[in-house]
Amino acid sequence: MSTFTTPARRGTPPPAARKARGGVLPWLAVPALVLFVAFGVIPLIGVLFLSFTSWDGLGEIQLSGLTSWRAVLGDPNLLHSLWVTLLVMVVSWAVQTPASILLGVFLAGRQRYRAVLAVLYFIPLLLSQAAIAIAYKALLDPNFGLGAGLHIDLLIQDWLGEPILAFSVVIFVVSWQFIPFHSLIYQGGVRQIPQSLYEAAEIDGAGRVRKFFSITLPQLKYTIITSSTLMVVGSLTFFDLIFVLTAGGPADATRVLALDMYKRGFQASQMGPASAIAVILVLVGLALALLLRRLGGRDANASQMEGA
Repeated sequence: MSTFTTPARRGTPPPAARKARGGVLPWLAVPALVLFVAFGVIPLIGVLFLSFTSWDGLGEIQLSGLTSWRAVLGDPNLLHSLWVTLLVMVVSWAVQTPASILLGVFLAGRQRYRAVLAVLYFIPLLLSQAAIAIAYKALLDPNFGLGAGLHIDLLIQDWLGEPILAFSVVIFVVSWQFIPFHSLIYQGGVRQIPQSLYEAAEIDGAGRVRKFFSITLPQLKYTIITSSTLMVVGSLTFFDLIFVLTAGGPADATRVLALDMYKRGFQASQMGPASAIAVILVLVGLALALLLRRLGGRDANASQMEGA
């Protein structure tokens, strides 16, 4: 009598694979989970606890209820810092995204010199933000900077003494440092687009501009969302560059939330209000990240090549 085996259903993994997926793979995530809890969850809980206390950073920690939250939420400087933070976020995104996409498309070419340029463009990201701020602060000095040295009247201005100019300098320096990083993200996204799409477009007589707007940009939808999420969340943590470059001035024109948190906590010795601002930063970052994820639709995790 012959023995028959029930054929496995299509798409059903073999028992060994199911066992590996159900038993081994979760254990592989334990180290990452432990690190996340140790360096992410526990510090966040500690900051949340400190926001309900009054502490000068040295003495005894005393519970104070909602005193710190009332002081922060009732302070008009908080709204100003939040507005400056959102303004830096929006303007830097508007500057970085188009430039990063165009540069990423250019670097996606297979020519060897473009690979060399990609390496050179990545150098600003390797530099410390504090070092970059010191360098630009020296270059923009109206008396001893680049403009005075080259005798260029256009560059001889009080770049860091005027609110609009100081804000513009911050946006320029941030974009100068981070556009290369996002360009590499877009470079990888462009190289994943099937060449058959461009070949079909060429047969239909489409030029470079038409192919860019009809093929490249739609195929980069999820890459744009990922890059935008990194830009938006990253802009909430700008501190050392602004602290060294402008110290939040002039007239608090560049006083972002992260800098406001530092000044309250370490200069005014108000750890409670500073912790409350830190919690606000976390909530704003989570809300913006979830919003961008929703903009990607339900299939945000799907491959950008489906249906291509």
